[in-house]
Amino acid sequence: MKNTTTNNPAEKPQKVHFIGICGVAMSAVAAALWNKGYKVTGSDSGFFPPVSTNLANLGIPYYPGFHPEKMIEGGAPDLVIVGNAIATKNPELLYVEEHNIPFLSYPEAAGRYLIKPHSIVSTGTYGKTTSSALLSHILKHAGWKPSYMIGGVAQDGSPAAAIDSGDWSVVEGDEYTTAKWDQRPKFAHYRPTHLLMTAVKWDHADVYPTEKSYLDAFRTLIKTVPPAGEDGQHGGLVVACIDTETLPKLLAEAKRPFVSYGKSKDADYRYENAVGSTDGITFDIVYHGKTYHIKSPLLGAYNAENITGCFAMAREIGIPPGDITDAVASFTGIKRRLEKRYENRIAVIDDIAHSPEKAKSVLSILRSLYTGIIVAVYEPNTGNRTPQSKPSYKDAFKDADTVIIPRLSKLKIDASDPEKTFDGGELAETIKESHKDVHYIDDDEELVRFATLGRNEGDVIVFLGSHGFRGMIEDTVKKLAGIK
Repeated sequence: MKNTTTNNPAEKPQKVHFIGICGVAMSAVAAALWNKGYKVTGSDSGFFPPVSTNLANLGIPYYPGFHPEKMIEGGAPDLVIVGNAIATKNPELLYVEEHNIPFLSYPEAAGRYLIKPHSIVSTGTYGKTTSSALLSHILKHAGWKPSYMIGGVAQDGSPAAAIDSGDWSVVEGDEYTTAKWDQRPKFAHYRPTHLLMTAVKWDHADVYPTEKSYLDAFRTLIKTVPPAGEDGQHGGLVVACIDTETLPKLLAEAKRPFVSYGKSKDADYRYENAVGSTDGITFDIVYHGKTYHIKSPLLGAYNAENITGCFAMAREIGIPPGDITDAVASFTGIKRRLEKRYENRIAVIDDIAHSPEKAKSVLSILRSLYTGIIVAVYEPNTGNRTPQSKPSYKDAFKDADTVIIPRLSKLKIDASDPEKTFDGGELAETIKESHKDVHYIDDDEELVRFATLGRNEGDVIVFLGSHGFRGMIEDTVKKLAGIK
């Protein structure tokens, strides 16, 4: 596959086609270009809420499957943006190559059209979506008119990406590979002047086979932040959580200006007195002896850490603390991040936790908030269906009373990729090694019936995974609500 940099995409193409438009970030970039007046079309193998709903509401035309003849209806696109999961033998991509149509990966497209001179990149193993969304919300609330891109859909209906007139941008920096032809991390394209780092803990074993290879990606990223000048001023800035051992070591190696946050007594911005409930969280941030009281509707006391990081970054770039706390109080969060889909005696929660580590974190939070039985329906992403990932499942579901594995969604895997992935039955057997109540149910209707059977007040049914669960969440809500 030819290098996209030789394609010379037009600076302002008239028609842009997205191959794999239903990815959250792909759809976000598509929406941002659409809202700036570009003609946008898209294709994908499957369409799931909330992304499909947002595309339809915007009026962006898309179609199922990959059909070159549909892609060129009304004229061939001036630029094609290709999703990370798209195989090298995809018929639309082959057509694009054969006809020399310029194409970019979506991180390259974001780097070209969204990144501003002051570029804040929110990155880390977890918390980066919520942090990038909250930080962009704070900048918007302060009137800074930022461009931004987040890997999720906001609860308040605001777009997941936008191109605005300010000099600042906020983007979520994912460490996963850019595209089949570009194995660099997505965040390699975002030119950070400011870096918000939540935590770094080995993940994505399919891409980073060793912990060192994973950490090296972040080492390289930190070094792209401008260093301080000889006077110690005018460099970029890293704002990093120091509650784990990894980040302080990486920062010491990189020699970049940084401020720290976390629960640690050594943090520049320290959070304390965090109290979580089913209505949200309250806590305090202490900075240089001054205390700021924070109230947020977000679920999970762990969000105190995310909010503190955003508070630190926003204050460091010049936003008044009062504006920050007001913005935090009005930020309702991201869909599929501990999202309550239903609550009336029994709660139905939806979360994008697609790895054992993330599932474990969500279940721990739910166990602290709810008193009843927790039923977890779990579907992993590609990287957590491999033999290398099996050890990470040990005790990951200890806070769930019952674990259900559905028929796993078909993966968009390149035919040339030799990596073997396991199916739902194998996954259930793996989890059974450390959990006594695990079920593999390949029929969706039967799964909903089983999950809702005998549920009592205080019980929780939580769906964990990055796929759409084929309408099972909606069917579960209907069944509990008595809707036929």
